[in-house]
Amino acid sequence: MDKAKNIGIAETTPAVVKKRKGQSLEKKKGKAGWFFVAPFLLGFFLLYLPMIVESLYYSFVETKTIRGGGVDFLWVGFDNYSYALLEDEKFNGLLIESLTSMLFNIPAIVIFSLFMAVLLNQKMRGRALFRAIFFIPVIVSTGIVEAIDLQNYLAEAQATMTDVSSGSMSSSSSSIGNDIISIVQVERFFSGMKVGEELLQYVTVMVRGVYDIVNKSGVQMLIFLAGLQSISPAIYESCKIEGASSWEIFWKITFPMISPMIFVNTIYTIIDNFTSQSNEVMKYINSVYQDSSGQVRSTAMSWIYFLLVLLILAIVAGLMSAYVFYQRKD
Repeated sequence: MDKAKNIGIAETTPAVVKKRKGQSLEKKKGKAGWFFVAPFLLGFFLLYLPMIVESLYYSFVETKTIRGGGVDFLWVGFDNYSYALLEDEKFNGLLIESLTSMLFNIPAIVIFSLFMAVLLNQKMRGRALFRAIFFIPVIVSTGIVEAIDLQNYLAEAQATMTDVSSGSMSSSSSSIGNDIISIVQVERFFSGMKVGEELLQYVTVMVRGVYDIVNKSGVQMLIFLAGLQSISPAIYESCKIEGASSWEIFWKITFPMISPMIFVNTIYTIIDNFTSQSNEVMKYINSVYQDSSGQVRSTAMSWIYFLLVLLILAIVAGLMSAYVFYQRKD
């Protein structure tokens, strides 16, 4: 009996040891993860969190200059917020305009980047070259090139030349877009198709903003390409053997499999649209901040804008998460 007990203990011991080793390995992985996240956490709690708290405090106060020098803060509650929402008509108008442009731009950017990613994922000659060409606007639109574009030096020079030669006034990017629309005549193209005015207006706005759409689709294109290349070719082969068409394969296989990428790109595009330097709301908040009497009001505007972006992200994430398909690896 004692030998049998000893044998039973000897047989069960290795399993227990293996289980303990597995648990310790998971703990080691968890500690390694915290080690890599630690610089961000330290920077957030030591640098960013105090600034966030201080910014929130400034949005509820009013500054008053002291005679001997310095500034005194007077608690005014939600006065700065009420001024931004109820009295500053320009701020409200820019908010509405920004939301309207988002409704037009976000679907166009995501759809265009998905369409181009599907095309660039096909087997063809010069595929790497075409991918680089479509990603060039992302590289060009950063740094000093973006600053030059924002200051619109080229448009001003062209407008000056036009004024001298013909006496006409404007040669901006919007007028160029209008000239393209008049040449292509989108309205006449859709006139015989019996489409609604809303669709016609949407297509017209997209054609006018085609440069911005292409310029802001590079990162999304790369994310979609990564998602498309992660789909197993065996799935496509089995579908073709079963007689499925390319249209059916796209909607039944490709589209559900890259739905997480669509979700990520939508969130990324919304954040990029609201935080870009060309955003009119951010420009206006910065202009209000430059005024010494409007610094606390600009802080309140920034918090209103921040909360609005969070609300939109929460709504979009809540709606899209119900339709996202996640493939199980087990």
